[in-house]
Amino acid sequence: EVQLQASGGGVVQAGGSLRLSCATSGFSFDDYYIGWFRQVPGKEREGLSCIITSFGTTHYADSVKGRFTMSSDNAKNTVYLQMNSLKPEDTAVYYCAAAEYSNDVCPPDYEYIYWGQGTKVTVSS
Repeated sequence: EVQLQASGGGVVQAGGSLRLSCATSGFSFDDYYIGWFRQVPGKEREGLSCIITSFGTTHYADSVKGRFTMSSDNAKNTVYLQMNSLKPEDTAVYYCAAAEYSNDVCPPDYEYIYWGQGTKVTVSS
């Protein structure tokens, strides 16, 4: 059974930091991208970053570049999203997802086939 378990969300003040984790199981971790997304109710889902787990290569959306850092622990089949300098507009439910690896760019969100349940991040001003 494929599982992606996102955790680490919470309430933090603006300027603070959080680290999200995405523990995965049930698929070949090294053969997949893992991506982070977020969604605010009533708005479209936003792709934030992805990691090519076999190489450790990461890509980021402009909205989080320089503030968020994605990493992976391939021994634990887990990826992380370190979020620094958080802003109130970062408030959302954050999801991790997996897509089969094909090339060295983040796939569009419709190619992600496995999704976690989400973890809520609230940034207070």
